[in-house]
Amino acid sequence: MSGNNQLRQSVVLKRRPSGEPSPGDFEIVQDLIPEPKAGEVVTRTLWLSIDPYMRGRLREEQTYAVAIQIGEVMTGETVGEVIASADPRFAVGDVVVGSRGWQTHSVTPGDRLVKVPAGVPSSTYLGVLGMPGATAYAGVTEIIKPRKGQTIVISAASGAVGSVAGQLAKRAGARVVGVAGGAEKCLWVQDNLGFDDCVDHRSIDLAFELKTACPDGIDGYFENVGGAVQAAVFDQLNRHARVAMCGMVSQYNEDVFPPGPNLGFVVGKAVLIQGFIVSDRPARLTEWREMAAPWVADGSLIYREDIHEGLEQAPAALAGILGGQNFGKLLVRVGHDKG
Repeated sequence: MSGNNQLRQSVVLKRRPSGEPSPGDFEIVQDLIPEPKAGEVVTRTLWLSIDPYMRGRLREEQTYAVAIQIGEVMTGETVGEVIASADPRFAVGDVVVGSRGWQTHSVTPGDRLVKVPAGVPSSTYLGVLGMPGATAYAGVTEIIKPRKGQTIVISAASGAVGSVAGQLAKRAGARVVGVAGGAEKCLWVQDNLGFDDCVDHRSIDLAFELKTACPDGIDGYFENVGGAVQAAVFDQLNRHARVAMCGMVSQYNEDVFPPGPNLGFVVGKAVLIQGFIVSDRPARLTEWREMAAPWVADGSLIYREDIHEGLEQAPAALAGILGGQNFGKLLVRVGHDKG
């Protein structure tokens, strides 16, 4: 460990970005790998999750994502292998998931870690069996509550959250229409995920394409994007429609958020619009993993991973996900499993 002068690399915030974050807003620093204190675990990072909410951590003003300070390590969910443990619950070689940071090695209190069981790829605990999957589960089951014969629209349908949300709505018997960026993503959403239709948000007439795909209107909407997609969907919401407000990635890079839509229609149509953050519901993550792990194992729950290689790629990967360049759950492979 540190007595052997082993070094770790960490990505820290160098300056707050204006607009889209760039690699120049971060820098890589080195220090000695710490020794664990009582109750702590040292891990070698295998996988780093890149998620849109991270943009909020780069803002000086507070959002629901706690802001990091200049010079601090960028935080994020990681999967790692235990290389030293001062917590009897964890042994060297265990693979664990937890909220740590953009580092090659981390020291973490053991009570903040969860073991990744054998039998599933460890990366799934950051995606389909992690926060994104649990987010989809909470939004669909608590807010949208799809029923047979209803039409449910999922924005960012090829992403980590949207892909799961749509599959859950299909399992409930709903007709599911995705919105994604580009023909390749739309084809994958229909052919691989089993959505009934998918609309390219880059269409010349998005509202017309969406209306064609949803001739009976929209009963439920899982919001990941905002902007023009939201406007097109809101115009076609049916009476008593439900909207799960998960994210607004189209505006995350804006220094000043754009004004909101006129919500007068909410009264007349008795529409429910509810925002939620899955971290407020920790029990749902455990519940989701128990339910969904067999579906992942038997191949009935489809997921896709978009993998970038090397810790130094994390800043560019974050810029990419905010620009819609990812295709599936975005991950950075920091280290390799021994197996």
